[in-house]
Amino acid sequence: MRNQSMIRRTVLAAGLTAAFALIPLSQVAAQDAGANGSMQSSNQTVPDKAADAWITTKVKSEFGTSKAVKATDVSVTTVDGTVSLSGTVGSAQEKLEAVRVAKSVKGVKGVDASGLTVSASATH
Repeated sequence: MRNQSMIRRTVLAAGLTAAFALIPLSQVAAQDAGANGSMQSSNQTVPDKAADAWITTKVKSEFGTSKAVKATDVSVTTVDGTVSLSGTVGSAQEKLEAVRVAKSVKGVKGVDASGLTVSASATH
């Protein structure tokens, strides 16, 4: 029974990682396609954008496998290695854990959690 639970978690984590990996990479491709006809407002290179997309994906997948952070309630964006978290969490502890998890990802230069709010209904 324990092995089945572990297999389910592993498959779920792999699925989430794959799903999250496709979203940022498609955003980078769309941004690059849109930049062909107009002046780009950012001087970020394609490799930098890809690195930021990878960081975003990795942070989201870490949230997805963490019991302490509800991944569906937290949005993650990365620019020049700085991760910005936004959304609503259930407690101050969950907010701290989200920041800790994001900081632990390789390549993260900093974490901005100013957009992450604690739910008013939190009883902690």
